Amino acid sequence: MTFTALQSAEEREVLRAAFQSFDQAAQTLQQSYSALTARVEQMDLELAHSNEALRRQLSDNEAMRTHLDGILESLSTGVLVLDNGGVIVRSNAPAANVLGMAATDLCGRRVTDVLDQVGLSFCDRPQRIGQSVVAITRSPLQTRSGCWPGSLLLIQDMTRVYHLEEQLQRRDRLAAMGEMIGRIAHEIRNPLGSIELFASLLRRELGDSAPGALYAEQISQAVRAMDGLLANLLVYTKPVRTPHAWHPAEPLVLDSLSLAAHAISRVPVDIRLDLDPGIHSVWCHEGQMKQVLLNLIINGVQAMPSGGVLTIQLKRDEAGSLGGPAVRLMVRDSGTGIDPAHRSRLFDPFFTTKDEGTGLGLAIVYAIVEAHHGRIDVESAVGQGASFAIVLPDPVPVGLLAGERARDAHHDDSADDESDCILLLEERSHG
Repeated sequence: MTFTALQSAEEREVLRAAFQSFDQAAQTLQQSYSALTARVEQMDLELAHSNEALRRQLSDNEAMRTHLDGILESLSTGVLVLDNGGVIVRSNAPAANVLGMAATDLCGRRVTDVLDQVGLSFCDRPQRIGQSVVAITRSPLQTRSGCWPGSLLLIQDMTRVYHLEEQLQRRDRLAAMGEMIGRIAHEIRNPLGSIELFASLLRRELGDSAPGALYAEQISQAVRAMDGLLANLLVYTKPVRTPHAWHPAEPLVLDSLSLAAHAISRVPVDIRLDLDPGIHSVWCHEGQMKQVLLNLIINGVQAMPSGGVLTIQLKRDEAGSLGGPAVRLMVRDSGTGIDPAHRSRLFDPFFTTKDEGTGLGLAIVYAIVEAHHGRIDVESAVGQGASFAIVLPDPVPVGLLAGERARDAHHDDSADDESDCILLLEERSHG
């Protein structure tokens, strides 16, 4: 064997060993690649599971956030979320509505500045803001870890409770006053009858041409005026509970306006009627309801000495304040408004802010509305007028035809209605 042949054999051996080593390395590399591919696939699967879990968690968190936002916005209580520095970081719609600001305007402001701006403060007693009465409480905001990242300011609307308490107090007060007034009225009426009798006898004895006959006639007139006042007192203390019936709504309002024509003609008043055409009639005693409307119309006109707008509105009571179907009959003026200091005494007998008048008008209105199992709501702002809303039960289903109501109303004792209205013609004060 030559040297060349030997060299070729060695080279082939080296080359074969090299290929064999390369094959082993390639096989090892293939195994590593397969293992890496399997690991990557496993990691992809784990990542997909993690992503799905994260998506579910995010979806649940979003649903929970939406749910909590819905709860927060649905609360009747105003909620302000404060940080440790007393700066508002979150608010709900009721809080913004009570404070008269947009939610975006509240965030980032110090709560003390906001409360000072609307005339409120941190205190336990109820506070008035506009037409509402609110109570403000502050409580720390605690997390599960026990830290205190801020506080909650709760603004509770106490208007309804405040009005109910006010009505109960007024009812007790007026009941005691009514009992006393009734006894006094009856005691005074007896000697008045004797005075009227003797004045009539004296006038007859003297004759119409005698100088003293004029004095006797003046005595009789004064007695009749006082008797009319006593009659109003008795109406206040115990309104006549006559049977109610259906009475057409529009004639009821128009007749009341006619009775108040003497007051309306004295000032330039624009009368506006807003009567729901779906309300054909009202369940009431016609004469007494005319008394109520007459007093409220005259009150409204007198609250506008330079003229203005008097609106009479009739619509269904959507608030359900009587616990069943009801109608709301409102008289609104654009006059001077009612002093907040007088609100609690508005329906007290003999309370008046006028130079003339006895202060019985609204007291009798209140008594008649109570006798109808209704309620009367008052809204007013100084310089912006006042509105008196009478809420009356509507005991018959809404779908009852107007003809059926009119047929029922035909049987009412309407002959006494005009005489009932005469009693309150002289009552022309807001109370």
